[in-house]
Amino acid sequence: MTEQTTGRTTGRRVRANINVSLDGRYNGPGGPGDLGAIVPYATTEVARDHLTRIWEGATTAVLGRINAEGFLGYWPTVADDEDADPRDRGYAKWLVDTEKVVFSTTLAEAPWERTRLVNAPVADVVGELRATGTGDILINNSVSVITALLAADLLDRLYLMITPEITGSGQRLFDDGLPASRWSLTRQEAGELGELALVYDRVR
Repeated sequence: MTEQTTGRTTGRRVRANINVSLDGRYNGPGGPGDLGAIVPYATTEVARDHLTRIWEGATTAVLGRINAEGFLGYWPTVADDEDADPRDRGYAKWLVDTEKVVFSTTLAEAPWERTRLVNAPVADVVGELRATGTGDILINNSVSVITALLAADLLDRLYLMITPEITGSGQRLFDDGLPASRWSLTRQEAGELGELALVYDRVR
């Protein structure tokens, strides 16, 4: 797989991962907690291998408040579970140990160790991260952050897991109004349940 550079002097890429249904929705008609079209495919071999690719090489995790609080209730327990799948545990340990930036307008204190809270425009914060440090920046499943970066054309790589279900309603990842952009498919893998793991790099 060809790695593309961003042209920035640090070489830091901004990457994002998200799971969506076949009709492009990241939740179902029941709202943010309705993940019935997503969860059944999260533990397949293809999904777990995809998860490992997502975090390897990243040194900063960026999350929105909702995901940060939700992840806190789950991933640290996986990191400590010796019986967990090694790929799940690898991601969990990385997430617990790495630098984290959480966007929030309401939190008074950071919900994780090694976490910095920010209340500022997404593009400004990620632009500053990109200009300093080493290693890639990973936007963890946080749609509000992902769409803000798509709008600012600051995403370099997009990891998509597409599940073979149509929800019919729910929130979409790609809403109207985003600027046009072109992407190159750099990896694809299909699972036994019909799920697709896709990696796209921004073509500039």
